[in-house]
Amino acid sequence: MARGSKKKYTSKQKRKAHDIEKSYKKRGVSSKEAEGRAWATVNKSDRVAGKRVEEGAGKSEANQVPAKVEERAVENRSVIIAKTLHSQR
Repeated sequence: MARGSKKKYTSKQKRKAHDIEKSYKKRGVSSKEAEGRAWATVNKSDRVAGKRVEEGAGKSEANQVPAKVEERAVENRSVIIAKTLHSQR
């Protein structure tokens, strides 16, 4: 069995690990090895996607969008101000 508790994983992550594990077993890998590889694959794919189990990978990202929009707005204002100052010289 893979190490650690799996309580914090979402149901989607658990399903993904189970499907990957079944695929490895079909190829003749031992149950213990298949489970370990499956969870490693789930962790790797979530890490690449920028998700972490502790942060609630299944939560909506709707709250994060305004920060990105605000960041772009600040950058655009800075560019406009810089161009205005440069053109006034």
